[in-house]
Formats: sequence, structure tokens, C-alpha cells
Amino acid sequence: MAENGTGRRGSYAKGVAKREEILTRALEVIAREGYRGASVKELADAVGLSQAGLLHYFEGKEELFTEILRKRDERDSADMGLDAATASPEAAPADLRELRDGYVGIVRHNAEVPGLVQLFARLSVDAADPEHPAHRFFVARGETLRGYFAAAIAAGQESGEITDRIDPATLARIFQAVADGLQLQWMQQPDVDMAATIDALFELLTTEKR
Repeated sequence: MAENGTGRRGSYAKGVAKREEILTRALEVIAREGYRGASVKELADAVGLSQAGLLHYFEGKEELFTEILRKRDERDSADMGLDAATASPEAAPADLRELRDGYVGIVRHNAEVPGLVQLFARLSVDAADPEHPAHRFFVARGETLRGYFAAAIAAGQESGEITDRIDPATLARIFQAVADGLQLQWMQQPDVDMAATIDALFELLTTEKR
């Protein structure tokens, strides 16, 4: 029995490792080839699998693309000094400058990987349907992102760095709306500077007191 249990654990670990490899390589392929160029076949070829073999690790194409975005968020969270696996508002950078620099840096990086921005935009629209596989991901993602911002904004208001005329939760939602809307504008007009616009929003909210 012990050997069978060990075998199952070993098989599970290999499956998890392969799934992580697929997601990591998929990020690279989409960043390089763009969303339209990243078919399931191309993603499968990148990890040496058939299309059926690739989808064996996921419940379907939509879940595969959802998990690709989740993997991207894990990397972005790490760049901001956050643990995406245990994300909570309390884990947000207490220093507003740290949050500002980290978030603006991520937005700037997004401009270098248009395929991932396209995937995010397309999937977010489809995920408005509560039955869509990505619906819960986007709802939870938005809540977590706003939680980070609200916590940092509240701290900034308490220290006098940010205007307190608007409550933190509303400001957090405004940041999310601006970031998501900028991506749509940028896809239509690539000369839009998303990072500079987000940074300008931070600057607009900053009080004279430094």
C-alpha cells in the first residue's frame, strides 16, 4: 500500500510540474507570437505534447488560458513583493511609493507583451458570463487588486500623502477601471503611454505635503 501511495504522489507531483511547465512556456509563446498566433497546437508543440495531451492537464481551452493569466499574475505579484498564493490586503506594500513604483512598472511591462494584454482583454469580456470558466478568477482578481490598493491608499490618507476627499475603496476601483480601460485604448492606439497615465493618476491624488 505504501508503494502505491508513493506512486500516486509521484504521479501527482509530475503532473503539477508538467502543468507549471506548460503555463510558463505558454506565457513565453504568447508574449512572443501574440494572442492570435498562440494556438493550442503551438502551445502544445512548445512543450512537446499533442493538443489532446496538452488539454489533458486542463478542463478545456478556456481553463488553459485562464491559468495562463493566473500564472502571469503570480509573476507580477512577485515583482511587487506580494505572494499571490496567499494574497490579502494586509500583504499590500504599506508604503505608497512602493506600491506606485511596482504597479507602474507592471503596466510598463505589459506594453512589451501585447499578446498577454489581448488575452486578458478578450477573456475578461467573455468572463462576464457567470458560467464562464474564468468568471471566478476575474472576480477574485479584482477583489484582491482593489484590496491591495485600498489598504495602501488608506495608509497614505492617514499619513497625509493622499487626499482623503474620496474613500479608499472607491479610489481603488477607479485605479482598476483606469488600468483596464487604458489597455483597450492602447490596443487601438499603441502610442498611448499606459504607465505614464497611471503614474499621473497617482500624482493627481498626491497632496502637496511630502
